[in-house]
Amino acid sequence: MGSPSETTWYQNGLRFACTQCGNCCSGAPGYVWVSAPELEAIAAHLGLTSEAFAHRHTRRVGRRVSLLEHRNGDCEFLVSTPEGKRICGIYPVRPLQCRTWPFWDSNLRQPRDWDHAGLKCPGINRGPLHALPVIQAALTRNGEAALPL
Repeated sequence: MGSPSETTWYQNGLRFACTQCGNCCSGAPGYVWVSAPELEAIAAHLGLTSEAFAHRHTRRVGRRVSLLEHRNGDCEFLVSTPEGKRICGIYPVRPLQCRTWPFWDSNLRQPRDWDHAGLKCPGINRGPLHALPVIQAALTRNGEAALPL
């Protein structure tokens, strides 16, 4: 991404507000990386042992661990509400990768990447302005989420 002092196209911040559409948690298959502490927190939240949670809800991908998903690509923790919202069933303990959306390197390389993410995510370019330091912190934290267990 470059050094933090490097001028970026989003130096004046970016607008984002979650609309609870669930689009970021559905679609094409992928990976939601979980660290050991995240795995333990999610397991405790669900009232499971870490071992039981890992066996039922994760898969190993090389040296890393990812949450399972349904055949249609939806995260297995994506829940539909009677009001038509699609929310995270483990929201208070969701993985760092989820907490940093949409401020991912892949969405921030160029303005067109941000706009492309906005085609799927109705919260992009809406809501409160997130300042550059907040975005940079999310980028740094999300990079840490990709580390193996």
